[in-house]
Amino acid sequence: MEEKVRGLLAQSKADEAIDLLTRYQADGGVMDDTLFYLLGNAWRKKGNWQMAMNNYLEAIHRNPESPAVQALEIANEILAFYNKDMYNQ
Repeated sequence: MEEKVRGLLAQSKADEAIDLLTRYQADGGVMDDTLFYLLGNAWRKKGNWQMAMNNYLEAIHRNPESPAVQALEIANEILAFYNKDMYNQ
């Protein structure tokens, strides 16, 4: 499953990766920290930061050594830097 999702993300097919992982989870598939991390990456590629961060947090909960730790830190830095008011002038 992991390799298939990585392949979809490498091809910029975030929607397909999300669909695949969502169906996998709904069918009772075991989501480990790596799959939650990859799901977070797919949501990030779609610009849904909240879903990305939620999945990164789940990955970290399951494995504190997950690469999701760094991904979450980067997401927080980006969101802290982003100034939404600048675009509303």
